[in-house]
Amino acid sequence: MKYGIFYEYWEKDWGGDYRKYAAKIAELGFDCLEVGAGDLLDMSKDGLRELKRIGDGLGISYSANIGPAKEYDVGSREASVRKKGIRFLEDIMDRMTVLGSDKLVGVQYSFWPYDFEDLDKEGLWARSAESVRTLGKHAGELGITMCLEVVNRFETILLNTAEEGVRYCEDVNCPNVKLLLDTFHMNIEEDDIPSAIRLAGRHLGHLHVGENNRKLPGQGISTLDWRLIGESLHDIAYDGAVVMEPFITAGGSIAKDIKVWRDLGGSADESTKDEEARIALRFLKEHIR
Repeated sequence: MKYGIFYEYWEKDWGGDYRKYAAKIAELGFDCLEVGAGDLLDMSKDGLRELKRIGDGLGISYSANIGPAKEYDVGSREASVRKKGIRFLEDIMDRMTVLGSDKLVGVQYSFWPYDFEDLDKEGLWARSAESVRTLGKHAGELGITMCLEVVNRFETILLNTAEEGVRYCEDVNCPNVKLLLDTFHMNIEEDDIPSAIRLAGRHLGHLHVGENNRKLPGQGISTLDWRLIGESLHDIAYDGAVVMEPFITAGGSIAKDIKVWRDLGGSADESTKDEEARIALRFLKEHIR
C-alpha cells in the first residue's frame, strides 16, 4: 500500500500550489498527493508536465479528487446536463494523462454536495450508471481508474454503503470503475467498518482515512479500530493508496462546503500541521501494515 494526503489539509480555500505540496509531502514521507481534479483544467499542459516532472523526481504519484457541481451532474434528468458532465469529466481525464495520474476519485456519479431536490433514487441510479459506463470506457482507453466515493446520507442519496457501492459497480460492469471508501463516511453508515471493506473486496480502488470527526488518523482518543481496519485491507489484498483527508480548519470555502464550523486543529500553523501529518503517517504505518 502507498500512503497519501489531500492537499486541502494546508488550505482554507480550494486550490493551491501543487508544486509546493508535492515537495512537502515527499519530505514528510508520503507516497502520493491528492489534488483537485477540476484545477487540472485551469493548468496549462506545460504546467502539468512540470508537475509530473516534479513528482517523478520526488518519487510520488498523484490522484485527482472531484465532487462535480450540479451543472455537471451525470445523473441529471436533463440529457444535456448529463452530456455536459460526461464531457467535463472526460476533459479532466485527458488532462490527467499529461500529469501522469491514473486515479480519478470522488462523487463522479452525481454532484456534490447533493441538494436532495430529486429523491427518485431508482431513476438517478439508472441514469448515473449509464453515464458512468460511458466514462469508464474513456477511462479504460487512457489507463485511468475511476474510484466512486461512497458518502454518508447527508451528502448523497445514491451510494451510502459499501453494499450499495458494490451493486452499483456490478451494474456498471466496467473494470476501470471501482469504489472509494472513507472511514469518516463508513463510521456513520456501516455497522462494521472492517466488514464493509471486506465486502467491497476487489471493487475497492482507493481509501480515504481520518478519525470520526475528520481529524488526522490517531489524533485524540480514536473511536476507530485501526488495526482491524488494517487486517481487513490485508484480507482483500488491497494494494492501492491510503489517503488522509483531514478537514480541521474553520473559515474559507473548504470549511463552508465540508461544514466545519469550529477550529479542530488548535489554530496550528503550517509547520505544526507538517509535524502532525508526519506523526499521523507514522501512526498509520504502525497500525496498517
